[in-house]
Amino acid sequence: MRRAFNIVPAAVLAAGLSSFAGAETLTFAPGQFSQQALDRAQDGDVIVLASGDHQGPIRIERRVVLQGEAGATLTGNGAGSVIGVYGPGVEIRGLTIKGSGRDLQAMDSGVYLEKTAERTLIENNRIVGNLFGVYVHGATGSRVLNNVIEGLRNVRRADAGNGVSIWNAPDVTIDGNTVRYGRDGIFTISSRKDRFINNRFENVRFAVHYMYTNDSEVSGNVSIRNHVGYAIMYSNRLVIQGNVSYRDRDHGLLFNYANYSKISGNLVAGGALEETSGGQEMASDERGMLPDAGPAAQGARSGPGKCVFIYNANRNQFHDNWFERCEIGVHFTAGSEGNEITGNAFVGNRNQVKYVGTRDLDWSKGGRGNYWSDNPAFDLNGDGVADTAYRPNDLVDRVLWTAPSAKILINSPAVQVLRWAQAQFPALYPGGVVDTHPLIAPPPRPQAEAGLP
Repeated sequence: MRRAFNIVPAAVLAAGLSSFAGAETLTFAPGQFSQQALDRAQDGDVIVLASGDHQGPIRIERRVVLQGEAGATLTGNGAGSVIGVYGPGVEIRGLTIKGSGRDLQAMDSGVYLEKTAERTLIENNRIVGNLFGVYVHGATGSRVLNNVIEGLRNVRRADAGNGVSIWNAPDVTIDGNTVRYGRDGIFTISSRKDRFINNRFENVRFAVHYMYTNDSEVSGNVSIRNHVGYAIMYSNRLVIQGNVSYRDRDHGLLFNYANYSKISGNLVAGGALEETSGGQEMASDERGMLPDAGPAAQGARSGPGKCVFIYNANRNQFHDNWFERCEIGVHFTAGSEGNEITGNAFVGNRNQVKYVGTRDLDWSKGGRGNYWSDNPAFDLNGDGVADTAYRPNDLVDRVLWTAPSAKILINSPAVQVLRWAQAQFPALYPGGVVDTHPLIAPPPRPQAEAGLP
């Protein structure tokens, strides 16, 4: 045991509080650390776990710093949470944390933060093989920074927890983490004013799953080969900016009852569409075992079914996004109203837009529409806007969506004549999406991280 009056948690200094007069640095070799030893610590103490294995679970109720030297591991006993935090201002860093229980109702976690654990910092840890990685259960102002979080493998998805779960915890920041395996990368419900930024998600169901969380931000994240990149549901006034969805299976971006949000600078990119060895697209593994590799490794298609799915989402602004190589660029349905969709690039999608409805929707504003890679229009005056409007759908599309068996007629002379007639007489087009000012050239493609095309 050695004195360390010069070591004071940064959170204490930032709050303008005086340093703890009796603060100590307490170092424990493997086999020495215990709950009893932790209970003897005072506010402001720095508890160091030396390299090696240490036994949990533990419960932290004082304002302490718990940190590990290189190679320090804290292992639970397979019941409950490995670390439960119940006091404010705690810092946990530099540890490998594993061995939680498997009780979903009890929220067994690598690190569990109770409501009283405000302003907890969880930084630079490896949190592996737990039911939930980090559960922020009402702990306002907490931060989860630069951790590697790996959930359970080879279990049913319904039995797995999330990398980070947040319930009713405003002002939480989740930044710079790598999350793999388990159910969802980040799941939030009934919260507000949170920030999920610069995280990377692989081998999960939804990279980010929003439910009833308002006035928050999702920026700079990367989702790779998950089922859905960013599922935004029942949430308002969000900023969804600069994210990447690369070869996510079903949707890159999904908006369901999400309103008054700004969605800009996002990249959704698929690839060549593949089939399973049986010739059928891989169905959801919701009832099966979680894979140790992404869907593509099991023969799934490598491009999303839909770059964007917009379902009953209103008054949102979709600006300057890039949607590339999906089955459907945008599926727009269920009465979504008042959305601005301008300055986006729709590149190489099998169907650029799927909209079944009778209303006329103009996807341009202020003389600026979107870029469509399959639009053969001209720009005779050189203003960067095509001389004719672009219509992504026609009568044939509507027939195929409502009666898929009609695909057998797609190359018939009758269909070709119908499409020619619509081109000659625009009044024959059904109500639907029209871009009256389509762009001739695409906007700049959002930058993906190194290693992604």
